[in-house]
Amino acid sequence: MANTQKWGIVAEFDSAKAIYHAAEKATAQGYQRVDAHTPFPVHGLDKALRQGPSPLGWLVVCCGITGICLAQLMMWWMNSQDYVIWVSGKQPYAWPSTIPVTFECMVLLSGFGAVFGMFAINRLPRHHHPIFNHPTFWRVTDDRFFLSIEATDPKFDSVQTARFLESIGGKHVAIVED
Repeated sequence: MANTQKWGIVAEFDSAKAIYHAAEKATAQGYQRVDAHTPFPVHGLDKALRQGPSPLGWLVVCCGITGICLAQLMMWWMNSQDYVIWVSGKQPYAWPSTIPVTFECMVLLSGFGAVFGMFAINRLPRHHHPIFNHPTFWRVTDDRFFLSIEATDPKFDSVQTARFLESIGGKHVAIVED
């Protein structure tokens, strides 16, 4: 028999308004490892869950600046150090002529940073998540809203947390195992 442990508790809600207010109440109650799963984006839900801004934008900016620096370094080395060619009396390395390649390297590294950064931040690929074991979670892509509180939350108690989720209107409250 496989060794299972509690991942958390999941409750189902009927509307975007209900999940928004449930998220506000859960974070006001002191729960920290709370997440919402919805069929469409709910305006303000990230603030209700007290989630900070994503670091992905800064990662993309850093990758873009790295692309600019690497492109300039590469073309400076190639044109003025490694294989110097004087054309029409112009300098071997003139930065205006490097702008197209610099732009392309910036876009390339920014794109790689966005894709692979998103994978890393979201801890992907993960083909199976414990929340999929909830009996009605399949409806999250259709018409239901779910609030989950992870067992790693400092305030988590399987009985008290389940009662709390039921008291704020949660239906099909279930303990999910990993």
